[in-house]
Amino acid sequence: MPEAMALNVKTSDREASTSARSLADPRRASRVVLAIFLAPALLVYCGLTAYPAFRTIFDSFFTIEGVEASFVGLANYRELVADETFWIAVRNTLIWSFVAPVLDVATGLLLALALYAGVPFARFLRVAWFTPVLLSYVVVAILWMWIFNYDWGVLNVMLRAVGLDSLAASWLGDPNLALASVIVTHAWKWAGFNMVVCLAAIHSLPREVLEASELDNCGWGEKLRYIIVPMLRPTLLSLYILAFIGKMKIFDLVWIMTQGGPLWATETVSTYVYKRAFNWNTFDLGYPSAIATVWFLVVCASVVILNRLLGTKERLEY
Repeated sequence: MPEAMALNVKTSDREASTSARSLADPRRASRVVLAIFLAPALLVYCGLTAYPAFRTIFDSFFTIEGVEASFVGLANYRELVADETFWIAVRNTLIWSFVAPVLDVATGLLLALALYAGVPFARFLRVAWFTPVLLSYVVVAILWMWIFNYDWGVLNVMLRAVGLDSLAASWLGDPNLALASVIVTHAWKWAGFNMVVCLAAIHSLPREVLEASELDNCGWGEKLRYIIVPMLRPTLLSLYILAFIGKMKIFDLVWIMTQGGPLWATETVSTYVYKRAFNWNTFDLGYPSAIATVWFLVVCASVVILNRLLGTKERLEY
């Protein structure tokens, strides 16, 4: 009898030890344990991400007014092809996505190089340049709306003070300047983030390569052109792609600063979807769902293409 009790105790200890190892090492966990841990996250993902996405695609085939829905097939998509405002929004969004990341990454790289070169007050400038990243879009938008004000904005006041009155403009009211003004605002906000990533990548470069270039009397310009920038290529490419994906869905800053105006000069696909769904009082959620569906597919295709481009490149390390 005592031998049987001892055997049961050993068996219990073995099972407890196996259970503990299963919890410590996810690769040994049973499917039940994995399901228990994954279920909450899967429920949140399905409820807040997957279901809205599929419901939007489903609604794009209907005309929805209130609680009544009428099946219209591909009518919303045919209307979308002839929608001039939609194509203006697509053009503006693509400009944002392709041009703005270049400005973002170039600004971040220049700031990082300035800190790496030992610019005076480097510690203060590092904090000052990174601070905009911590600000919300609302604060950044209001701040730059003050700067761009035609009558008393800092930018126009400075231009008039140095005798360049002719360059003073209504930066957010002129259709030819509004989009560029908002892009500059967005670049100012995210320059600090790109600076930190670039600075970390620069400090991770092989020291012996930089020292060898100095022994060869390589100047700062040559070292930057032939050594630093080529070796930072994976980092710069990663930053560009991240910025590209983020700008494909830009909404907050545009909506606060211009709401897509003037004359749709800063209209993006996201702001146009919001207007057609809630701002135009068209009482139809089917058409904006079709716009969102098309753009969702465009963003997915862009992500796949960019991932393929990244897949053959060296991974980012810092």
